[in-house]
Amino acid sequence: MMRLNLNDIVGKPGAKKPFRFDLDLQGITFPQVEALNSPFPASGVVANVAGALELSGELEVSMTCVCDRCMAHIPIKETLPVTAHLAEELADEENSDIFLLDKGAIDPDEIFTTAFVLSMDSKFVCTDDCLGLCPTCGANLNDSPCACPKEIDPRLAALQQLLE
Repeated sequence: MMRLNLNDIVGKPGAKKPFRFDLDLQGITFPQVEALNSPFPASGVVANVAGALELSGELEVSMTCVCDRCMAHIPIKETLPVTAHLAEELADEENSDIFLLDKGAIDPDEIFTTAFVLSMDSKFVCTDDCLGLCPTCGANLNDSPCACPKEIDPRLAALQQLLE
């Protein structure tokens, strides 16, 4: 756990404090993520803007996910922007998006982990036009059509008899 001491910029409008660290997320699991290639490089700056502390940074994410349609492995590399507001105390309890300082310091691991989890897609698809797997035989329909007979909608079965 990294602690970033901000006492030197609290109360000093215009002051800035840059930071850089590696975020280790090996303990976090998601059903569609096969491998998190962490640690993820994280960097940014905390700035005192008119007396309010604002964190802005980015997280370089590298992971291997599984396509929700065809089960193919999808390598993902992206840069996730991270922003957060920091305060020594909350003015009201409704501002849950503000991270509190602890004795003038913050834990950037918590902020960047929260940003990563909240940005995670609920589904991953290898391509927008992925055909997925055949529900009967399990063949990957992106590679070739399967040999399963096509099921006829029972409502149209009477019409099929006319064609025979």
